[in-house]
Amino acid sequence: MKVEVSVPEVVSIFKEIQNQPEKIFEMIPTDITESVGEYLSQLMDLEPTHFLGRERYERVEGETNHRNGSYARGFTLKGLGKIDVEVPRDRDGDFRTQVIPRGKQYERELREDLSMMFLTGVSTRSLSMISKRLIGQKISPTEVSNANKELIDAVEKWRERDLSDEPIKYIFLRC
Repeated sequence: MKVEVSVPEVVSIFKEIQNQPEKIFEMIPTDITESVGEYLSQLMDLEPTHFLGRERYERVEGETNHRNGSYARGFTLKGLGKIDVEVPRDRDGDFRTQVIPRGKQYERELREDLSMMFLTGVSTRSLSMISKRLIGQKISPTEVSNANKELIDAVEKWRERDLSDEPIKYIFLRC
């Protein structure tokens, strides 16, 4: 497939991007999420080979654990939104992919961004309402709270830390 574009068309596109930088996202093909999903699925499909120690359909005498298909799963990436992937599994249920964190629906950076917005005073309900516009997927207030659970746990761990070994000379209390 050969695509021909004239110089005036290219100049016109560059000027449009300079005037309205957000237009570039409209120019990117919408199937990029599909491509990323397929890439991550293929990457995860290679992991059971290493985990099981043999190629697909290769059998080893006395070994009962084999590949056992895959299951569909959604995962949200910052800048792309929700992607659909196929996560492989094994018969014994011991395989865990390293590509996508188990039990997580959102990329770590996205969870951190949600936590930062929450810390600056944006309520979970407000975050839920604007999430569709930000990442292309509506996140429920409960999911926002779950994303902030790690943050809350870290703050509590810091607040309750042992200070007995710290060289503290003065403590200022303000009431």
